[in-house]
Amino acid sequence: MNITHRHDWHISPTQAVALQREMAAEVVYNRPIDLSAVRLVAGVDVSVKPDAAGVAMSQAAVVVLSFPDLTVVETALAAMPTPFPYIPGLLSFREGPVLETAFSRLKSEPDVFIFDGMGRAHPRRIGIATHMGLWLQKPTIGCGKTLLTGRFEPPPDERGGYSELVDKGEVIGVVLRTRAGVKPVFISVGHLADLTTSVDLVMRCTSKYRLPDPIRAAHNAAGQFET
Repeated sequence: MNITHRHDWHISPTQAVALQREMAAEVVYNRPIDLSAVRLVAGVDVSVKPDAAGVAMSQAAVVVLSFPDLTVVETALAAMPTPFPYIPGLLSFREGPVLETAFSRLKSEPDVFIFDGMGRAHPRRIGIATHMGLWLQKPTIGCGKTLLTGRFEPPPDERGGYSELVDKGEVIGVVLRTRAGVKPVFISVGHLADLTTSVDLVMRCTSKYRLPDPIRAAHNAAGQFET
């Protein structure tokens, strides 16, 4: 599939923060996803492991599932030395380069991408799902496992229960209980989506585990590589 290469990845952390602030102004986060037209949903994740020499290697996995039956259609992988240090809030500069390669290997064109990471639930409103959404120009959703920023009340302990995630007076996502009795996940718009349809799609993509099926598939695929 075609990807818009927006900028060089080889920049300093200071430059990365400035670029995030610039790109955040371009994000569309209030456009409902047409769920009736969704046929393919991709899960996106990156795993980092040291190789035999101790060099951190990143492997990206993009796993495409049919919707609504959630059958795996395609898996695209890419691996490279991890190019950027681990800095909270700058995950996209660590994972973006290897993801760009994995996206370029897709034979199908997903209608929506769900990322293991944040969208607008980010201090500068541009997590990995938002950042890469600007490259993909497709609807993207962030599905994080842990809190990055914001405050919330515990959501109801029932499947589909949620509470608002708020930062500086702005609703930046929801804290969603995908199953009763398990920890919630943090859902936020990436790009070209809105929060209501993002939550709806995540729930439709979640069968019997805490994480939606596309994310589970991508996580498993990303972790299966030789180091």
